[in-house]
Amino acid sequence: MIKNWGRKESQLLQRTRILDFCEATDVSPYTAKEHRFVFIDSLKWVNLVPITEQGEIVMIRQYRHGSQRVTLEIPGGMVDAGEHPEKAAVRECHEETGYVVTKPYSLGELNPNPALFNNSLHTFYGYVREFKPIVNYSETEKTEVELVPICDLKSLLLDSTIDHALVCATLWRFLDGWRQDQLMAAR
Repeated sequence: MIKNWGRKESQLLQRTRILDFCEATDVSPYTAKEHRFVFIDSLKWVNLVPITEQGEIVMIRQYRHGSQRVTLEIPGGMVDAGEHPEKAAVRECHEETGYVVTKPYSLGELNPNPALFNNSLHTFYGYVREFKPIVNYSETEKTEVELVPICDLKSLLLDSTIDHALVCATLWRFLDGWRQDQLMAAR
């Protein structure tokens, strides 16, 4: 049977604006030996699938510095300290798109990369209730809104137009649930 390891200690190696790089000493439950591992300490993240009355998903195009290219994504970001994930999802959606979702529904929680990250991704969908124009004051993040029909999502995922792994996971969860919702409504 696989067992959890014990954490003896951890230390900060490098603090950054967004995440911290850490090293831990963990104890094997099988041998009682200590081993050192690195991990990334980060706040929780959120993704939100905003749905318009016309059956479109509010998406954004933005430049990503890691991949050095423009991506097509759903709104998302980090949960501020003390903030509930639902509130963060609504906030991120409005900040990035101008669209307001008042009631997010959970699609579940994911572990972005358990080998390295200690955080979680909270996934949601919700219906757009209004549009409140925003002024983007960020010098480092610019977004362009794109409305994508729900029926186009699968092909955009399969042809890698949408290739951000966490966005893909959220959208596949949404599509699976959406099909179930549509079937239930047809009964």
